[in-house]
Amino acid sequence: MSGNRTFTMIKPDAVAAGHTGAILKMIEEAGFRIVAMKFTKLSAEKAGEFYEVHKERPFYGELVEFMSSGPIVAAILEKENAVADFRKLIGATNPAEAEPGTIRALYAKSIGENAIHGADSDENAAREGSFHFAEVEIFS
Repeated sequence: MSGNRTFTMIKPDAVAAGHTGAILKMIEEAGFRIVAMKFTKLSAEKAGEFYEVHKERPFYGELVEFMSSGPIVAAILEKENAVADFRKLIGATNPAEAEPGTIRALYAKSIGENAIHGADSDENAAREGSFHFAEVEIFS
């Protein structure tokens, strides 16, 4: 995925609030091309595996519980400079600090329920994308 792909998940809070379509529209209007997408629900085991990097942090249990609480939309996005451009589009983790017009400023409820995940590096984008999608599910 180096450089031109990133991974995202629209989180359970945004899906439950009916913001999926609006968020996808913002993503496409920002020039990202969706090359893989699925509507799914993570089990607690799968959410724990995905967020294993945070296992020793105090919020890990709450994060796993939240991410397995309802359906998500997982997607691989393509665009030049994808990771950095997507991180700018989604805004700061804390929606109170997110730039106006970003996804989190518009749709996040709190730091914990912040509407969307975005990979923070090319390496994590590749790892996270392959966690959710088989090669045959990715269309270039």
